[in-house]
Amino acid sequence: MPVSADTLITARWVIPVVPNDAVLEHHAIAIDKGAIVDVLPIARALERYGDTPTVSLGNQVLIPGLINLHTHAAMTLMRGLADDLPLMTWLHDHIWPVESKIVCAEFVRDGTLLACAEMLRGGVTCFNDMYFFPEATAQAALQARMRAAIGIIAVEFPSAYATDATDYLSKGMALRDAMRDENRLSFCLAPHAPYTVSDATFERIAVYAAELDIPVHTHLHETTDEIRDSIAAHGVSPLRRLANLGLLGPNLIAVHATHVATEDIALLAAHGCHVAHCPTSNLKLGSGLAPIAALLQAGINVGLGTDSAASNNRLDLLAELRLAALLGKLGACNAAAIPARQALEMATINAARALGLEHKIGSLETGKRADITAINLDALELAPCYSPLSHIAYAAGREQVSHVWVDGELLVKDGSLLGVDTAGIIARAGHWHDKIKQAGA
Repeated sequence: MPVSADTLITARWVIPVVPNDAVLEHHAIAIDKGAIVDVLPIARALERYGDTPTVSLGNQVLIPGLINLHTHAAMTLMRGLADDLPLMTWLHDHIWPVESKIVCAEFVRDGTLLACAEMLRGGVTCFNDMYFFPEATAQAALQARMRAAIGIIAVEFPSAYATDATDYLSKGMALRDAMRDENRLSFCLAPHAPYTVSDATFERIAVYAAELDIPVHTHLHETTDEIRDSIAAHGVSPLRRLANLGLLGPNLIAVHATHVATEDIALLAAHGCHVAHCPTSNLKLGSGLAPIAALLQAGINVGLGTDSAASNNRLDLLAELRLAALLGKLGACNAAAIPARQALEMATINAARALGLEHKIGSLETGKRADITAINLDALELAPCYSPLSHIAYAAGREQVSHVWVDGELLVKDGSLLGVDTAGIIARAGHWHDKIKQAGA
């Protein structure tokens, strides 16, 4: 007797990610009420779900929706603003001055909508953000119908959003309380970095993280200058400083971790910390080559992020996936390091684990939310296909993303965004471009 469901998707391949060695050929995914209820061969699916509305995809591969573990989404409006500069020059002389003059809730909402549109078209269904006016980020994510982890930012300096660290945290916690029932939103504590956050603020954040059991998302060991300055000011490295303040643990997402020695890796591993690897941003800012193969070998959970479009300059997680695999091999001098399977895990289930969302997203398993990306492998530049997993890691690009679902809702169809005013988003980007130029940037 047929079983009812909302949607049935059939495709040449399904890569569920869990179990990690599975590549299922001629399979289907059944979705009901936004959740995956079945993953099974197409023939059996058509027997069981014969009356269900069906999306029949041809030479395509279904993977979990990609998860961008580190973004500053609104900064997409600063794409290409100050290229070819080292991190601290880039921040102090360009980014922070622009932010002090321009950033407001409207800027954040418009920039985040632009980022969401770009990410969705590239197969990203969830992003972890850190920026001012997080309520505007949340509103934009909901408008785009994406999943987002909203960062409760904290820094010591004032901005148009808040006056001091206490004000930042108070406003962020109030936002979390107001929006905690939004199914597609979750929250992280987001102290910007050890060089912008005091010991007292970090200690408060450690207490909040323990009480609320939510992630702490912070830049850490991004440059050698950061480490040198911390030793001069505090007598210890940033990582040791956070350890002394009680921040290390399974809730910590260390962003970049570009410069970590053997003892640092052991410390991160011993505390069950996570790392958000941003290979393109690290390269573009000249920050360094993160020892990802060594981190993974030590048992540290590593996910992938783009960082902002101001330092990348793309929110293209498939590009990050490929670059992470290639740089991992180079750094380890080992072609077997970071195989395609592991690179895809970094962009899906590993990022979900870091966000505490692995029970909901990150793999195509029965009971999880139906966050799904379809990649078309029919293109000339992808022929022939011996392994769809290899193609995802080394050959396919975001231009091959054809369909994207979040909670079973189709948001991208045949490469086009559904229900999104693309022309309006581009027009608003032009508006902010003019304002930033008028401000002297």
